Amino acid sequence: MTPVTLDQVEEARRNTAGIAMRTPLVRLQADAPAEIYLKLENLQPIGSFKIRGATNVTSRIPRHRLERGLLTASAGNMAQGVAYSARRLGVPATVVSPDTAPATKVRAVERLGGRVILAPFADWWRTFETRSYPGVDATFVHAFEDPDVMAGNGVIALELLEDLPNLDAVVIPWGGGGLACGIGSVLRARAPRVRIYAAEIETGAPLAPSLAAGSPQTVEYRASFVDGISARVVFPSMFELAQKLLDGALVVTLDEAARALKLAAERNRVIVEGAAACALAAAISGRAGSGKVAAIISGGNIDLDRFAEIVTRA
Repeated sequence: MTPVTLDQVEEARRNTAGIAMRTPLVRLQADAPAEIYLKLENLQPIGSFKIRGATNVTSRIPRHRLERGLLTASAGNMAQGVAYSARRLGVPATVVSPDTAPATKVRAVERLGGRVILAPFADWWRTFETRSYPGVDATFVHAFEDPDVMAGNGVIALELLEDLPNLDAVVIPWGGGGLACGIGSVLRARAPRVRIYAAEIETGAPLAPSLAAGSPQTVEYRASFVDGISARVVFPSMFELAQKLLDGALVVTLDEAARALKLAAERNRVIVEGAAACALAAAISGRAGSGKVAAIISGGNIDLDRFAEIVTRA
């Protein structure tokens, strides 16, 4: 797989205009080893950056395929992106989610009119690989391994460079890689001096050891409040892109993610979900270097009771 082009990203910007919002970039109000900025994708209509890729990919699907309905596999945020797009287009949406998916994300999909199938983790992951689910005849929308999805995500990088031209580094949550590789494609083309890091959580961080080994590796996985990222493996095609685009992968602990989640709430009054907290935690740690560092706040879809519990514990 090759990086998406600037032309694809500019087209995605046109396709998503008026649906996905241009999100603010704000300075973190805390002392840190770098001048940290938060790209607030949690303010999107569905509370996540996933609306960008979902909108762009569905805008490019022929109507006769749309009418079959849409199918995706997602722990929650792409599920909402696809359900949001399906409702806007007047077609049905089915979402396969892991049975560990937080109830708040499942309810959000159902509020948008989507049907949710909860499946064991292995069956859910198999849906990514086969792009299908038994008994469901619909057009599959991949959450990350799709150039149109990555092009939609790449619009974030265009906005970053317009709002902060002297950006030095960016830290991006790594789930399947669609966000990091979309942003990375634009930065490598437009601002190759910018350092690009993926952020992972210790409960399922396959990218860091894969980059170290030079080939995709399998790691142990356990469920945690960081539900938007964390996996056992990296898709080979996404690993290939990561090797081309990224400067490294930064793994954070659950405690570091919890403290970052609390810090964003205390200092900037921003509610972030676990995946986004990983990017912020990695930036705060100083491992992304000094200068102007942007942390991609990928989403804010976290159950508020769980949020309160994490903040109290942190």
